[in-house]
Amino acid sequence: MPDVLPEPANQLLSAGQKMWVRPAGDLRLAIGLASKAGRRPDNQDFVLVNEATSAERITHGAVVALADGMGGTKGGRIAAELVCRTFIDAYYSLPATLGIAVAAERALSSFNSWLHGMAAVDSEMAGAATTFSTLVLRGRFAHLIHVGDSRVWHLRDSVFDQISTDHNLSQPEHSHILYRAVGLEPTVRLDYAVRTLEPHDRLLLTSDGVHGVVSEQVLEDLLGRRGPPDLDAAAIVDAAIATGSSDNVSAIVIDVVALPDPDHGGLAALAAGLPVLAPPAVGDSIDGFRIERQLAVGEQSRSFLAHGGASGEDRFVLKFPRPDMLTEHGARESFVREMLIGARVDSPYVGEIIQLPPESQSQVYTVAPFYEGTTLEAVLRRGTMSFAAGLAVAGKLARGVIALHRLGVIHRDIKPENVLVDDRGGVRLLDLGAARIPNIEDLPGVETPGTQGYLAPELYKGDRGTEASDQFALGVTLYRMFTNRFPFSDLQAFNRPGFDSPADPTERRGDMPAWLAFALRRAVQVRPEDRFGDVTELLHTLETGGAKATPRPAGPSLTERNPVLLWQLIALGLGLALIAALIFR
Repeated sequence: MPDVLPEPANQLLSAGQKMWVRPAGDLRLAIGLASKAGRRPDNQDFVLVNEATSAERITHGAVVALADGMGGTKGGRIAAELVCRTFIDAYYSLPATLGIAVAAERALSSFNSWLHGMAAVDSEMAGAATTFSTLVLRGRFAHLIHVGDSRVWHLRDSVFDQISTDHNLSQPEHSHILYRAVGLEPTVRLDYAVRTLEPHDRLLLTSDGVHGVVSEQVLEDLLGRRGPPDLDAAAIVDAAIATGSSDNVSAIVIDVVALPDPDHGGLAALAAGLPVLAPPAVGDSIDGFRIERQLAVGEQSRSFLAHGGASGEDRFVLKFPRPDMLTEHGARESFVREMLIGARVDSPYVGEIIQLPPESQSQVYTVAPFYEGTTLEAVLRRGTMSFAAGLAVAGKLARGVIALHRLGVIHRDIKPENVLVDDRGGVRLLDLGAARIPNIEDLPGVETPGTQGYLAPELYKGDRGTEASDQFALGVTLYRMFTNRFPFSDLQAFNRPGFDSPADPTERRGDMPAWLAFALRRAVQVRPEDRFGDVTELLHTLETGGAKATPRPAGPSLTERNPVLLWQLIALGLGLALIAALIFR
């Protein structure tokens, strides 16, 4: 296991050193580097890792870079080392709000222009250029910035694959010739890709002196030994030399030890690389999913039932934004919010969101499991619910809301259409695209999301949504469950009213217990401070009130418990009656 290094202000590591990257949020990476000249007199490869400060690791991530210089001993080495150091200096000086792809391009463009110009005017730098392969490791994602024929590999479980593309000519006799590299052209053309990380993933960067002679299978075997990263990196380099490599040889091995919670920035970077396209049609296929039928059309999205997965027959719900109703930024932000909450919330009463590998997704949409059942709205169209059935649904729905509130998430669109119920008693709160997430601002100029009739009065005054407004929407939903009516008149509920007191639910359902009527009215009070302190308090009232109001089931009759005793008592009674009759006669 690599040693734990002290926390430096800005630690740069070169070949032979090892480190822990210990950023805030529990992203931990164990990294090993190795680089040797091999059979050449000088080493034109250069490998570098930037641990960064704690703050930089959160905003920019850790950077791992490998470069293979060209154009003579001096020029190649200068190009390789400078591109790594210049990139790191420039990248960390740029604001994180640019995004990793844009920041990387800006960080390299000036150096590329300088190197290209130097190659034209300085004889010692003639022909100087370099490959450049970098991984920016931030949050739960690895961002690849790449140009040239160095390679980046990914090992997860037993799957080993190359995630970079070689930029050299395809003809065998010219395969050593690069058509893209830093300094080769006036403008550098970079590849950019994002890959999700999981604990125990291994990443590998190699120069062509390694993978040019060591087969992919041997690299997989060496990486699969799962030894300390610095020892495995050295073993890969030594294997290349032993196999007869005539070039410089370099390798970087990265172990993903632990990951932080999902972050908005990482998911936003993922979404930025996906186009916002029109929803597919029934019968289309997309990313391995086969669209079977449309499930719902909303104001901002369309949902479909699709088959896919390992068997090709697993059922999923795919939700696509409607470009005719949303801006591209708005569609991506909704996607990010659902992904972020879905990744963090672990509740059987909140709908799950499945995160696809970035390389497997071709446009913006979300994937969720397909749950059997129907919406609560469809249930209510058939009539009011019994008290027993309604309380069972209410308790589970409240628990789903509480699970969100514990994370600081405000749903902002609780209503029967967004609640799924099934025949086995399951309840799921769905549709997280409008949710408010801590420290993430709403899009400017956009009204507070929600549905007329369920919006709390304070939302009409500019409030952006709180636990209290979620409680109000939940209260309206529960009120409808037991009365099939809204607590306020249609004029009030749907025309941005100044609300009066909610109607007494016992006037709309005479057999309603007083405690339940009290709970429903309190949850939808006009003033937030008059409602329950939180949804947990509302849940407690529903549970304790229901327990008190529900009569205990009658026990078995005496006939069932002891029939012999029953007949004995009957005989005794008859005997006493006969004696009494004889006496009085």
